[in-house]
Amino acid sequence: MTSSTALICDTEAWKDLKKHVEDIKKTHLRDLMNDANRCESMMLEFDGLLLDYSRQRATVETMNKLLKLAKDAQLPEKISRMFNGEHINSTENRSVLHVALRAPKDAVIMADGKNVVPEVWNVLDKIKEFSEKIRSGSWVGATGKPLEDVVPIGIGGTFLGPLFVHTAPQTDPESVECAKGRQLRFLPNIDPVDVARNIKGLNPETTLVVVVSKTFTTAETMLNARTLREWITAALGASAVAKHMVAVSTNLALVEKFGIDPNNAFAFWDWVGGRYSVCSAVGVLPLSLQYGFSVVEKFLKGASSIDQHFKSTSLEENIPVLLGLLSVWNVSFLGYPARAILPYSQALEKFAPHIQQVSMESNGKGVSIDGLPLPFETGEIDFGEPGTNGQHSFYQLIHQGRVIPCDFIGVVKSQQPVYLKGEIVSNHDELMSNFFAQPDALAYGKTPEQLHKENVSENLIPHKTFSGNRPSLSLLLPELSAYNVGQLLAIYEHRVAVQGFVWGINSFDQWGVELGKVLASQVRKQLHSSRTQGTELDGFNYSTTTLLKRYLETSSEPQM
Repeated sequence: MTSSTALICDTEAWKDLKKHVEDIKKTHLRDLMNDANRCESMMLEFDGLLLDYSRQRATVETMNKLLKLAKDAQLPEKISRMFNGEHINSTENRSVLHVALRAPKDAVIMADGKNVVPEVWNVLDKIKEFSEKIRSGSWVGATGKPLEDVVPIGIGGTFLGPLFVHTAPQTDPESVECAKGRQLRFLPNIDPVDVARNIKGLNPETTLVVVVSKTFTTAETMLNARTLREWITAALGASAVAKHMVAVSTNLALVEKFGIDPNNAFAFWDWVGGRYSVCSAVGVLPLSLQYGFSVVEKFLKGASSIDQHFKSTSLEENIPVLLGLLSVWNVSFLGYPARAILPYSQALEKFAPHIQQVSMESNGKGVSIDGLPLPFETGEIDFGEPGTNGQHSFYQLIHQGRVIPCDFIGVVKSQQPVYLKGEIVSNHDELMSNFFAQPDALAYGKTPEQLHKENVSENLIPHKTFSGNRPSLSLLLPELSAYNVGQLLAIYEHRVAVQGFVWGINSFDQWGVELGKVLASQVRKQLHSSRTQGTELDGFNYSTTTLLKRYLETSSEPQM
């Protein structure tokens, strides 16, 4: 990848957008929404999805200027480099190829001179075979009982993505049938409370543990793995580990040393970042054990559909590109620091936490890909809750406090439709009434004049006035099948990449995660030596020393 010391903010397109902000400040969404031609130009359909971004604080001219910025940032070339397997993660000298994880068998995606798709499908075929053995009962536990309960151990991206994808189809009729009699419980946190909650009610005889760690050295994951190994061996003996524990890792030597048969290790690759790994064995193995490989394959096909759209569609008609450019506009030009992700589907309750990591770990950077300090903000604070829960939580701030651009995600067909006799609408219609109403409420607001006409008392008018002009976009899915879940995941993954490509940062490393780990290692050593040898606290500032002293004096941890 060619290196450049130029920053995107030095381009004419960036400066032009900065000036354009003054024009936008003179507009209000009430007026922009009256322009039917503008609204029509800001709607896009692809593969059953409908995107409406007409409630963004943007005009047709704004979009043209953003597309010019994308070209100045060499966005098409950067997308091609990613799909071509070039080492666009330059700080780690790696390709970025999560798209290869869901590519069709006959696709050709090169990394370091080799087509990686056959390797990917070798692992997928192995997962299919293994998951069918477990689900059919041809592979049983140490006492001959079928393994119906699965506990994946992994943290960060190896947990949040699979948890989101697991939660979404839990109430989909096809997936419910496929998962009958099975349990999937994720164990990410080293907190012993999380361990206790996840093994409560489980029988070691019917439990399969999946240890997810690329290097098999992640401190939290491996301590949890040792804890569950102890739980299994205490009940069933040391030899049971080979039947009750498998791995997703590339470090076969440590897998074998741990007691897991290396033949029961499922590979993934350096060109897969943790937060982009749900389509690898990290997610596909536990999800296939729960729902069957055929359901998970539909999820992969949905993601692949968006991959092809992202790779081959013009910028003007490209859903992830447009979403990414609008996020750049909101963050870097309009100065909005946050984004709310608001799915009007309880099945998507874990979507916002996953995208929070995908977005904030990827784009929470302060320097360009060439190491230059950035004179502008990147990334946004992502948060969200399903509607209508969020309406009774933080929507007050969104309507009358800070301006926070919102993503409204709706589903045409409910997974679990309910219609009560005598009600004017179905339960899903009631939910979706809010999905359609909230974006307009944010856009239009309510004026003092309107309140006067409604005879609202004078003293309440300031409290009931809504300024409006608050941007949002709406994404409508036909249903929430495994295929649609795959589409949704890929749209947001690529949107984050677009933002990073335009800002000129590396969205695929995460050095900010490392410093805290290093310092925690020092504390860990100190706790061990203080407990076992009575070593005095040394090398910490006054504040940390005081806290550590109190912890050591009063904690109920056993002396080792």
